Amino acid sequence: MTFSPRWLGLVLPLANVAIALAAAGLLVLAIGENPVEAMGIAFRGALGSGNGIGYTLHYATSFVFTGLAVAVAFHAGHFNIGGEGQALMGGLGAALVALALPDLPWPILLPLAILGAALGGAAWAAVPGWLQAYRGSHIVITTIMFNFIAGALLVYLLAGPLRMAGSMALETAAFAPAARLPSLADLAARFGVDLPRTPLNLSFAMALVACLAVWVLIWRTRLGYAIRTVGANAEAAAYAGISPARVTVIALALSGALAGLMATNEILGVQGRLINEFAAGAGFVGIAVALMGRGHPAGILAAALLFGVLAQGGAELSFEKPAITRDMIVVIQGLVILFSGALEGMVRHGGLVLAQRLGRKAVPA
Repeated sequence: MTFSPRWLGLVLPLANVAIALAAAGLLVLAIGENPVEAMGIAFRGALGSGNGIGYTLHYATSFVFTGLAVAVAFHAGHFNIGGEGQALMGGLGAALVALALPDLPWPILLPLAILGAALGGAAWAAVPGWLQAYRGSHIVITTIMFNFIAGALLVYLLAGPLRMAGSMALETAAFAPAARLPSLADLAARFGVDLPRTPLNLSFAMALVACLAVWVLIWRTRLGYAIRTVGANAEAAAYAGISPARVTVIALALSGALAGLMATNEILGVQGRLINEFAAGAGFVGIAVALMGRGHPAGILAAALLFGVLAQGGAELSFEKPAITRDMIVVIQGLVILFSGALEGMVRHGGLVLAQRLGRKAVPA
């Protein structure tokens, strides 16, 4: 039997990130730049100022939502890689509410727009969930195809029925102010606190609440127990009276709702209108975030912050060091994903050997 000490769950992600950054440093060195200097620029750009921290947390907010979305499906034994399309449909749901009901006061309109985002993502994910549960369609295939369908549908709507009059851009008209999420700078100003103007908005607090809600759902409710049981052994779950098909559809709908809420960060919090391709790959980054976070909300929050640092720090680094292009930043992110996912077992084996040599108390993995 394989044993795994509790501390290994914390050490492994840190070791994987360290190895990935070391590999990235070799790439930076290969193009003639100083990797230590480059890393310093990246971390100062992400965490060295109030402005940088605001942008880092803004990026991390989107990754929290999509990471939680992937994690909920993971716990049910399914690999939802349709977060990108579900986020786009979440943006569409929020936009339809905001554009259809512009005269409502904000205590009504804003919650309805947020609910529209969640329902848009949930509806888009529930269809692949139903196909998996009742027709045997592979959920990886259906969710990734639904990404393409969502992107094409959004372009059609933004180029036609929803396009702002007199504009050639793929975007809707601006939402009413009552449908906008306030920025944290505006909220802080009401209490006399001066914060830098960044895209960081109230959806960051929503993401923290979502982390707590997912933890309660998965580990403190009957539905969460059913989700984990189906994910561990669908046949045993059925024998115990749990319907794997029903749980699959519910879990995928909840997963899609979380991905749809990602749209609140960009559409309701920053743009104030629906634009094309606003998700910008956050749905796919969520897969890496969920893997690094081991499917636990606390780990997902930490992993999302890491990828937020990489996103903001990479932007600063490519500005300060033109030789280190944005494409190379994507490669660095890919290295983190590689060592946290595909090569995680290599580091884990070494950690288990070290734990046994140290004579630490272990528990079953």
